[in-house]
Amino acid sequence: MLASECSPWYAIRVKSNREWVATQALRGKDYEVFLPVYRDARYRNKQKRPVEVPVFSGYVFSRFDPARRLPILMTPAVVHIVGIGNVPQPVDPEEMASVFELVKSGLPVAPHPYLKAGQKVKLEQGPLRGTTGTILEEANGGKLVVSVSLLQRSIAVSVEPEWLGSTPIVQPEK
Repeated sequence: MLASECSPWYAIRVKSNREWVATQALRGKDYEVFLPVYRDARYRNKQKRPVEVPVFSGYVFSRFDPARRLPILMTPAVVHIVGIGNVPQPVDPEEMASVFELVKSGLPVAPHPYLKAGQKVKLEQGPLRGTTGTILEEANGGKLVVSVSLLQRSIAVSVEPEWLGSTPIVQPEK
């Protein structure tokens, strides 16, 4: 493995519909790669079938030393590493941990429009206990939305009302 467990996660922009190609190529180079997916019914040969689709289309996540990023940039399907100018910016570790928890939970997840404002909560019960995100009120129940600020993308999962904590997380004003 080329990165330690302590290394931050970076978002890598890949060519359209080439997330799987980039993931396999990076794994072939011994990089730790994460491609969150969800199940969606798509038509193939005039039949509706379930397929796994990337949650953050056009992006994969990987751990690596940013000083040694050339092998990543030379990987097929990789466009660039998300950052400011030519300087890669790591994904917020808390956001990344929450995305891992949602995907690992086995609950059905789906992409969601990015949210800038909302009430942040920490789930106190259920399979996602300890996960933080923004809660949305909907007619059929609540949704927990976890955002990746660097990408300005979000992922959502339905949650039961009893999983929510009684007090919201207070964020410092900016």
